[in-house]
Amino acid sequence: MKRILIIEDDISIAELERDYLEIDGFSVEIAFTGDNGLQKALSEEYDLVLLDLMLPGVNGFQICKAIRTEKDIPILLVSAKKEDIDKIRGLGLGADDYIVKPFSPSELVARVKAHLSRYQRLIGKEPQSDSIMIRGLRIDQAPRRVYVNNQEVVTTTKEFDVLTFLALHPNHVFSKEQLFEKLWGYDSLGEISTVTVHIRKIREKIETDPSNPQYIETVWGAGYRFKG
Repeated sequence: MKRILIIEDDISIAELERDYLEIDGFSVEIAFTGDNGLQKALSEEYDLVLLDLMLPGVNGFQICKAIRTEKDIPILLVSAKKEDIDKIRGLGLGADDYIVKPFSPSELVARVKAHLSRYQRLIGKEPQSDSIMIRGLRIDQAPRRVYVNNQEVVTTTKEFDVLTFLALHPNHVFSKEQLFEKLWGYDSLGEISTVTVHIRKIREKIETDPSNPQYIETVWGAGYRFKG
């Protein structure tokens, strides 16, 4: 049974989320403060975290960053804040999705299932030993590690997935829509803009000059291409 942690200070919303997820067979725990949620997320094993942004004590952005530093699990942000800057910031810190309140409980469950399914498929398809090496960049697929000039760089789950997918298809141009559909897997429920955010964060980590990338280049009007 998959374990989900809900970090949400609104009791009614937290219990609604829990009830719908439990109906679908998930084991759910709730933390009503940021401090308690962070402690639980780092000290216990969960398969996915539903994280509210506006929390007493430690806020959702801080929690997201801390979890992503230690854990390689899906993180779904939930917030009443609709501004793009909040979505971009959250996704940039390593969140896998951003859900705006009010939301349909059935949509929430669908997103949770989609992320868990996608995560399991990616883990299940990992090669046991293959590495991708090109111009100082090394991607070790089985342990999910990335090195630039023999120095390890830390990537989030989705950053690794995007980078690996592009590197496995060198010189092929993929549109943002294609990347979103292939790597997030449910284009009707998410934000296409997350692709741009993840590409930018990847470049900041692997490129000597992100404004003049040697690995992932922008093909204006078409999408992105990994230069083989």
